[in-house]
Amino acid sequence: MSIITGYDPKTLRETIDVASAENRLAELGTLRSLSALNEKVSLLRLLDRLDEAWDVANEALRQARFSGDREQALAARIRRAQVQQYQGKLAPALTDLTICVEEARGHEWSALEATALLARGKTSFDQRDYTDALRDFKAAVFLWEKTGASIDQLESTMIAIGVAEAFVS
Repeated sequence: MSIITGYDPKTLRETIDVASAENRLAELGTLRSLSALNEKVSLLRLLDRLDEAWDVANEALRQARFSGDREQALAARIRRAQVQQYQGKLAPALTDLTICVEEARGHEWSALEATALLARGKTSFDQRDYTDALRDFKAAVFLWEKTGASIDQLESTMIAIGVAEAFVS
């Protein structure tokens, strides 16, 4: 069963199966691999355990940087900025995500660029900047289609476009 069950049409936040998310977090336990840390960040964010998510996001970013894999480090920065967005720290999240978009674009990491654009769009949406949000959502869809993204990735972005368009109109 998927942990994400849908999307709130007013906030664009994921709706989740809380029990599944908590079970998965328990399964991960004390694992410290980068992939486990990344998954923990997402789960903790979705469970609204934002202080823990922030700590794990910083640990994941340190580990990714230490590995020397710039693509992994960029993905960790995006996840950390998403935690900032959920914490209501919209200005720093927007700054980090803009840097992430530019870095991904510069390296032609289209999937990461789309991920950063979607996250930046959601942050702009939280700031009630619906025009910027819509621009980022549309750019993300273009990149998702270019990279052959899953229907889930496209669906969440298309929902975001529909909601943002309603606010812009």
